Amino acid sequence: MATTNDIKNGTVLSIDGQLWNVIEFQHVKPGKGGAFVRTKLRNVTSGKVVDRTFNAGAKIDTATVDRRDYQYLYKDGADFVFMDTADYDQIHLSTEAVGGAANFMLENQTVLIALHNGEALYIELPPSVVLEITYTEPGLQGDRSSAGTKPATLETGYEIQVPLFVETGTKVKVDTRDGSYLGRVND
Repeated sequence: MATTNDIKNGTVLSIDGQLWNVIEFQHVKPGKGGAFVRTKLRNVTSGKVVDRTFNAGAKIDTATVDRRDYQYLYKDGADFVFMDTADYDQIHLSTEAVGGAANFMLENQTVLIALHNGEALYIELPPSVVLEITYTEPGLQGDRSSAGTKPATLETGYEIQVPLFVETGTKVKVDTRDGSYLGRVND
């Protein structure tokens, strides 16, 4: 058992038989009354996000989660195959377990997989990745970065919005949390 003082971003809590990942937390000490901890939690299985408040010093149940580096190897039907970089064991994850991370993963890319009792909970990608644009409509003469956006297809098949001046074959930096364009990358 831990206390609310042990809460950090990424901590996995076991509440009412379900696992919740701490997205944000804030220790609050009001001028009047007792201190408390305000948290934003994401359900590991469903992805639902809730706000929850704990009294300061209250006992909480943390789950043991093993975060390991895995290398994404290939897609096998509906499953994704990953290899543990430490012991070379391979695991198969369903499309539901991989979730939105599939939009930004390339073969041989290293990802962080959180495991609880041998079961994969979720995949953590770096905050941004560099991907190549495989198709986008050509821009028009005089297009500027603030003039608007157009759809572009990445090498993973995912479609994002990019400025009008970006062309096919350009490498771009993409935010893995929301799929937004962050800028061009020069080789």
